[in-house]
Amino acid sequence: MSGARRGRERAGTAAVALLLAALAAGLLRLHDGDWWTAPPLPWQWRVAGLSVALYLMACAALGLRGRRLRRGAAPRSAVLVAWASQTGFARELAERSATALAAAGQPAQVLPLERVDAARLAASSQALFVVSTTGEGDAPDHAQRFVHTTLAQAPALAGLRYAVLALGDRGYGHFCAFGQRLDRWLQQCGARALADRIEVDNADPGALGEWQRLLAGLGGVAAPGRDGIQPRYERWRLHERVLLDAGSAGGAVYRLRLQPADAPLPAWQAGDIAEVVPCHAPASVRAWLQAQGLDGEAVVGDRTLRDALSASRLPETVPADATPAALVDALVPLPHREYSIASLPAEHHLALLVRRQVGADGVPGLGSGWLCEHAQPGDPIALRIRSNPGFHPPPAQRPMILIGNGTGIAGLRAQLAARVAAGARRHWLIFGERNAAHDRLYADELDAWQRAGVLERLDLAFSREAGARHRYVQHVLRDAHDALRAWVHDGAAIYVCGSLRGMTPAVDQALSEALGAELTRSLQSQGRYRRDVY
Repeated sequence: MSGARRGRERAGTAAVALLLAALAAGLLRLHDGDWWTAPPLPWQWRVAGLSVALYLMACAALGLRGRRLRRGAAPRSAVLVAWASQTGFARELAERSATALAAAGQPAQVLPLERVDAARLAASSQALFVVSTTGEGDAPDHAQRFVHTTLAQAPALAGLRYAVLALGDRGYGHFCAFGQRLDRWLQQCGARALADRIEVDNADPGALGEWQRLLAGLGGVAAPGRDGIQPRYERWRLHERVLLDAGSAGGAVYRLRLQPADAPLPAWQAGDIAEVVPCHAPASVRAWLQAQGLDGEAVVGDRTLRDALSASRLPETVPADATPAALVDALVPLPHREYSIASLPAEHHLALLVRRQVGADGVPGLGSGWLCEHAQPGDPIALRIRSNPGFHPPPAQRPMILIGNGTGIAGLRAQLAARVAAGARRHWLIFGERNAAHDRLYADELDAWQRAGVLERLDLAFSREAGARHRYVQHVLRDAHDALRAWVHDGAAIYVCGSLRGMTPAVDQALSEALGAELTRSLQSQGRYRRDVY
């Protein structure tokens, strides 16, 4: 504390003491008789009351002044953190970013993008956008209102400084397209970038590290540690793997059952996502170690070099003098893979449906090869459950139309199981696969639900039936326009789970034809048309 400020506080204390002494002397003169027994006159009561009121007002004023002095400068304005998320990851990162800022003393307000309009942006001094891209370079479903209203305007945003964290996957076309579009729009409106747009390929740790450093700059502290916004994975074990579609013309589909390795089964809801960190085939790691002349059994920390390499990108070159510890420190983790969870916690295991993918060279895909082939029952699996509120079930009283194909039945099966447990009965499932003889996934359970009356309508479309025309789920929708409109009129929610390419745009087109484009967009904004696609 400065000497001048200390002197002002001492002077203020002395003034208050003199004021209290003067009041005491004045009050003493009001007593004409004995100290305790003289009855006060009416005017004496009034003077006493006024004195007490003045004293309380002085105390309040001094208290407020002291509080302002203790606080110092005015509170920092809150940073707006806006998110647009299709599967929950962008929302999670936005919330973690706000938590990191708050821990550094920088207030933050977290909002979904559809609740951000031009007026809010113009009133903000700093904004962070954490947005994913879905479909053909589109914004997530819940953000369509922002796209059709705010993004269609040209507000003056010269007072806004912003940053964009764009999430995507280079395995799909239109990588980070919505984040790029949002960034261009902000620049055109005069907003100034705090940093270059950060594009994240499948939760790439390097890109997320850049975002952490940006947050550190806003909060005025050192960059947060690795666990600041980076996902953390738990140890699970593969309990069982069963082939479900033997003889199918498509890729083999396996049902996997997993259990936590060192903890009780966690809670999750239908619609939530399992993130799995894959591992290389053991033969690939052995070949790499042999080519580099390294000992895979060298221990670094609490694991061997071989184990560290298994879950990391294998470096193309290694310095001749690199130690195992230095090599491990430089490793980049493999990107995670996302899977719809097919089971509920009440079933006492976590179930996934995974189709084994094979590239043109005959090599299995990284994620599906690990889960369907290389990992063996009892092996550890790095996994975490990510909440996906955008695909949680609707209220039990609302009818539900479920549309999907292939392994998308996993997410739809969890929805049905949760709804049946909640007492809901009005469900219509439209499901597409290749061949009825081999590809009716969960057939026994679906048939049982239909017999029980909880699955009111079941339509199956098979695209590879001998002697029949190729039939897909969009054909079912086109043949059932009247029923579709009736269910929607009754308040039905439409949930789609399955392949992004092919099925998703075809279903969207079929719904627009049956319901009209305006009503289809309205269902999206109401949360009655939701998609979990890949």
